[in-house]
Amino acid sequence: MSRAREVHLAKSDADIERCFSVMVQLRSHLTPDVFVEQVKRQTKDGYMLAFVEEDNAVKAVAGFRIMEMLLHGRFLYVDDLVTDSRDRSRGHGALLFTWLVRFAEQNNCKRLDLDSGVQRDGAHRFYFQQGMHISAYHFAIEITHSKALASRYP
Repeated sequence: MSRAREVHLAKSDADIERCFSVMVQLRSHLTPDVFVEQVKRQTKDGYMLAFVEEDNAVKAVAGFRIMEMLLHGRFLYVDDLVTDSRDRSRGHGALLFTWLVRFAEQNNCKRLDLDSGVQRDGAHRFYFQQGMHISAYHFAIEITHSKALASRYP
């Protein structure tokens, strides 16, 4: 008999470790040790890790934090959201997304935001199905490459 799907917050190193096999599908540069240590460091700044578990296996993972900005007020920002590639389109991502929206509501957030790589078409379809819309462009510059800027702005 299949055990019901449940969403949990990672509270221990063991919980964090269990999330690695799914998270690495989105963040392929990570190793298990680096992942656990970085999650623990980020937790000090408000990062939380939620996961969907079914039959004692992690099926989907979300890293998120509550933030406040002049632009939006208080909001929940999703850093990472991924469903195990073997278990996509089975409702795990939708369950986790709904849980995140409720968590945001319970914590007096006005909205839920996330960034998604332009190449992630499947994820974008999922976000649209969840009622999200594209609200902005996100711009970035790698600081290690900013020496070229120094010549432009002495």
